[in-house]
Amino acid sequence: MIKQNLHTHCTYCDGKDMPEEMILTAIDKGFDSIGFSSHSYMHWNGRGLLPESQRDYCTEIRDLARKYSKQIDVFCGIEYDMYSDVDISDFDYAIGSVHYMDFDGKLCGFDRDVKAVREYIKDHFGGDGMKFCREYYNLMAQLPDYGEFDIIGHFDLCVKLNQKIHFVDEGSEEYISYAFDAIDALKGEIPFFEVNTGCISRGYRSVPYPIPRILKELRRQGFGAVITSDCHDSTFLDCYYDESRELLASCGFREIYVLTRDGFVPSKI
Repeated sequence: MIKQNLHTHCTYCDGKDMPEEMILTAIDKGFDSIGFSSHSYMHWNGRGLLPESQRDYCTEIRDLARKYSKQIDVFCGIEYDMYSDVDISDFDYAIGSVHYMDFDGKLCGFDRDVKAVREYIKDHFGGDGMKFCREYYNLMAQLPDYGEFDIIGHFDLCVKLNQKIHFVDEGSEEYISYAFDAIDALKGEIPFFEVNTGCISRGYRSVPYPIPRILKELRRQGFGAVITSDCHDSTFLDCYYDESRELLASCGFREIYVLTRDGFVPSKI
């Protein structure tokens, strides 16, 4: 089985390790390939891959790809937030993600700490966590309007902190209906989604996202699965990989997809 991570952050954005350090860790852990996916620049808050650094980022990743070509395949990608406004045509692949909602020109993050999420739910949704999640999935459905993406990033990110503060019932029919509506909107627009284990390595959840019921619907609707660790620290590059394969198999998947020099190809679980 091909071992790969395509959701990798390095020092060009909010990652801990330099690109070469991450590549060397991947080689040491037996990876066949690795893809870097720095956050796209957000002019709203100045976060992400700075415009003046994007050329350097692409150059360095591709130089390293040549340097280590006999040991590992290295790809240059980006994690694009739907509120970004940058050219992604120069990348090998793109992850499309929703991290923020816009309230009258002010960005509020779904992917924040416990205090911030509690405040957002209280101030903008009257304390109703279900409305918070509905807004997230409404935005997720709009993701294809912002670019051509290969992978849906952390599909149910809105419940990242739910095991800590339990603001919504993830098994309720109302919650599932919002998630399924987003799946319907994304079908035929973005071919792959990720089983993302970053929430585990950073101590927010004991299981990856998406949850099994959403995984089964993604399979039914024909989406292909990739496994990623949303890695910001090389220590956790292969976090929960074996368990994620077992999870996918239990939800009816028989293969995952990996990026190769010839594009995305299936690999049996």
